Amino acid sequence: MRQHIDDKLYFTISEQAALLGVEVYAIGGFVRDILLKRPCTDIDFVTNGKGIELAEACAKALKVGRVDVFKNFGTAHFKYKDLDVEFVGARKESYRAESRKPDVKAGTLQDDQNRRDFTINAMAISLQKDSFGELIDPFNGLQDLEDKILRTPLDPDITYSDDPLRMMRAVRFANQLGFFIEKESHEAIRLNAHRLDIVSQERITTEMNKIMLCAKPSIGFKLMFNTGLLHRFFMEMIKLHGVEKRNGLAHKDNFFHTLQVLDNVAEMSDNLWLRWSALLHDIAKPNTKRFEEGNGWTFHGHEDVGARMVPKIFTRLKLPLDHQMKYVQKLVQLHLRPISLTKEEITDSAIRRLLFEAGDDIDDLMMLCKADITSKNEAKVQRYLSNYEVLKTKLVEVETKDHLRNFQPPVSGELIMKTFGIAPCQNVGIIKNAIKDAVLDGAIRNDYDEAFAFMLSEGKKLGLEPV
Repeated sequence: MRQHIDDKLYFTISEQAALLGVEVYAIGGFVRDILLKRPCTDIDFVTNGKGIELAEACAKALKVGRVDVFKNFGTAHFKYKDLDVEFVGARKESYRAESRKPDVKAGTLQDDQNRRDFTINAMAISLQKDSFGELIDPFNGLQDLEDKILRTPLDPDITYSDDPLRMMRAVRFANQLGFFIEKESHEAIRLNAHRLDIVSQERITTEMNKIMLCAKPSIGFKLMFNTGLLHRFFMEMIKLHGVEKRNGLAHKDNFFHTLQVLDNVAEMSDNLWLRWSALLHDIAKPNTKRFEEGNGWTFHGHEDVGARMVPKIFTRLKLPLDHQMKYVQKLVQLHLRPISLTKEEITDSAIRRLLFEAGDDIDDLMMLCKADITSKNEAKVQRYLSNYEVLKTKLVEVETKDHLRNFQPPVSGELIMKTFGIAPCQNVGIIKNAIKDAVLDGAIRNDYDEAFAFMLSEGKKLGLEPV
């Protein structure tokens, strides 16, 4: 491991630790990522005492300007070049059943490695002069890395019960790294899933967002489903699962369909909120499911009901309630529109209205729409994809001609009031909506002169004369 720490930072830390009479080790994710050849900008150093003092001494020797000290946690942090460097004293932890916050005591390196979540995160590199660069791997984490296995250093039942967030981290690492959760650990997660209830929703959602950002997030969601973790905080997703059959007619399993759409979006975009739109696009199907004789299963209005559910879900999951939530809500509301247009003759008017309602999010809506084309019938998929490409071409043509993305009527309400000498009233809204509909229907162009002339004619119908 010495070749990976052949740098002034590590030599300085080693020298300052010797001067203070303490041992120091690089530990955790930094070691793991070196071995996986993954980029890493966070480095944790653990000492057998004087962690804060060592951080301050190293910062001074490295001419680092600022050290952030957290005395309550016994940690200190500074930035060196493009690295986040943190020092902490080795710890021994004990837990109470009702809390994931441990009672902490000073400990040895072995104690610190024992408390780690996974064997692959328990490896350390010695920075002592006589063993500089030596890998310390008491739980055979190196072999687990090679075998792509996630395993806890100690009894998984105790590890996950003590700090239940580790179960979400297990799913996330399995998804991110393409690892398997070892059989006993998988069973321990299933048995301790209820313990997730003592973890704050913010922490759970942070891990879920990291799962959402994986190359194939369905892997993580299937793990959360199979272990019962998802049932603890996202019942709307659970309700999507399953197939009901009546009179020989069955609907698709909307849980697995949703995960396929999520994976499809993930192949096209890293946008977390577009991925959330995929996850929630059919979330109201259980609420709107009906069986109609002669037609089979229907989910009429699930896009409208789903859009109304978005704020409630975001609130409960502690997701932002700002423009990001509104973006997801809009895409859930509109996700059927592009596909419905491909099933009929595509008119310019329908295109204009789609552009008007989607605004700058039209490209993301179209990605969601394409991702939603899933079927075991390959001919059906190819037909929809072909129609989708026709629609995309038509959207570009209409947008180039009419400039309707984020459309604002060429005649404002202020101008209507000034022209007719009227105060704010219902007639102003009637005229504005008439102008908007005329532009979207193609009766007039998106042009000031045509809109002004149309405004005069609409005013006349309402008995208004220009002043």
